Amino acid sequence: MGETAIVRSEEMQKTQVDPETAERFIAEKHIGERIKRLRLKKSMGLVELGKHTGLSASYLSQLETGRVVPTLRNLARVAMVFSKDLSYFFDSEPTAVFRIHRRSERVRIPQTGVEPPTYFFESLGYMVPDRHMDPYFAEFIPLEKGMEAKAHMHAGFEFLYVLEGELALQHGDRQAVLEAGDAVYFDASTPHSYECAGKKPAEAIIVTMHQPGQPLQLRGVNPVAMARPAMSGMPRPSDGDGKAGGSM
Repeated sequence: MGETAIVRSEEMQKTQVDPETAERFIAEKHIGERIKRLRLKKSMGLVELGKHTGLSASYLSQLETGRVVPTLRNLARVAMVFSKDLSYFFDSEPTAVFRIHRRSERVRIPQTGVEPPTYFFESLGYMVPDRHMDPYFAEFIPLEKGMEAKAHMHAGFEFLYVLEGELALQHGDRQAVLEAGDAVYFDASTPHSYECAGKKPAEAIIVTMHQPGQPLQLRGVNPVAMARPAMSGMPRPSDGDGKAGGSM
C-alpha cells in the first residue's frame, strides 16, 4: 500500500463516527424536541409535516421521540419546511433565565436630587442581563413640611402595586390616592410623582417596562450607593455589562 493510500485510510478513520456516539450527540442536542417545538408552533400535525418533507408520519414520530437517528438529508428536509438552517438543530440552545434576588443581598438606594430623600428603592432584577423590565421594591417616606414630590418621566410604561400604607400618585393632571392592594398601570412618558399620603411609610412594588430600542436609564440613583455593594461579593445593579440599568 502506497504512502498516499495510508494517509487517506487514516483520514477516513478519523472522520468515521460510531453509531453510539452519533446517537448520544443527537440526544444531547435534543433534536427531536426541537423538531416537535417547531411543528407545534406552526400548529402542524405529523401527517402534514410528512407531506411537506416526503417522510412518513411514523418516521417523524420516532424522530421526535428519539427512537431513530436522522440523516442529514432528512434533517435538511425538515429544516427547509420551517425556513431554518441545518445548523439550527446543532447550535447550543440558550439557557432559560432564572435569577433569585435574596432580600439580604439587595442594595437600598435613596432618591437623589431631594434632601432628605422622599423614597428609597431596591432593584429586584439587577442580576438579569438584557432584561425587558425593571422591578423594584420602594419605600416612600412622609414628606416634611414645605417639601413637594419631585416629578420625573421616562420612556415605556410603569406598573405599581401598593403593599402597605397610602400613596398619592400624580400623573400629568391626574391625581389618585392608592391604598394597600391597589394597583395602577400608566404611560411613564407623562411626568409623574409619588408621595406618601399617610403618617407611616408606604411600600410598593414598581415595574418599569422599556420600549424596544430605548436605552435603560435609572433615575434617582446615588452613584456612590450604586458602586457600594451591600456585602462582600455583591454584584452592582447592572445590565450585565457593568452599566446601571432601569428607570424609576
